[in-house]
Amino acid sequence: MKKFYLIAVMAVMALTASAQQRLSISTYAGTNLEKVNGTECQITVNRQMFHGWNTLSLPFAVSVEELNEAFGSDCRLERLVGVESSDNAVSLIFQDCKARGMEANVPYLVYYNGEDGNCRIAKTAIPYNRTAALSFSDGHEKVTMGAAQKQTTGDGFYGIRVKDNSEALFTAVTAGDGAIFYATRCFVKLSSGVSKTINTIHLAAGEATSISALVASGRSVDVYTLSGQKVASKANAAQLRSLQPGVYVANGQKVLVK
Repeated sequence: MKKFYLIAVMAVMALTASAQQRLSISTYAGTNLEKVNGTECQITVNRQMFHGWNTLSLPFAVSVEELNEAFGSDCRLERLVGVESSDNAVSLIFQDCKARGMEANVPYLVYYNGEDGNCRIAKTAIPYNRTAALSFSDGHEKVTMGAAQKQTTGDGFYGIRVKDNSEALFTAVTAGDGAIFYATRCFVKLSSGVSKTINTIHLAAGEATSISALVASGRSVDVYTLSGQKVASKANAAQLRSLQPGVYVANGQKVLVK
């Protein structure tokens, strides 16, 4: 009887597995996810990666182990955490977040240390048909980092240079230059619409501390931007939390305001 029960269970599992939907994510034209939204699928992604920094956004979560398997154990994953702007330039502040893995539909920077070529992710996961952009403002310029779900010319956007990109350089995309954002690639938009130089700043995972850790002693502190501009004098915890989201320097420490 026990043997028969085991066979029956295995048969049910086999039927369930065979009924599970298979989903191949197009990293060029894009994929219609409406019919599989929120449904567990056997997903396959083949993505061209270039040595250096790449942008990536996928409609399902990816663990640290899966990132290492796809892109190598020395790959890096960073997420936008703040911005600084001037009349002519914008600095995008990214922070290492690899220990948390990738969230579905969130735009990321991925540093790939291998040779240019195809990287593959194959797993059982739940895809989500939604968008998730990251927006930050320093009070002068609002910057939004989003992802292309399908091919787009992206006129007016800024895109990362994919070849020989050791510094994560973003350049402006203009009408008529033939540039295309393929699906799963990410872009940056500026609220002002003014053409500016885009710089990137990379922070280690623990490089920016929390506000609560900084002011635990109850002391007030002077606060500066990463470029050295003073934005607050003798600020307390409440005043620090009222600052625009981003990374600041206070008491000699980088402070992350969310």
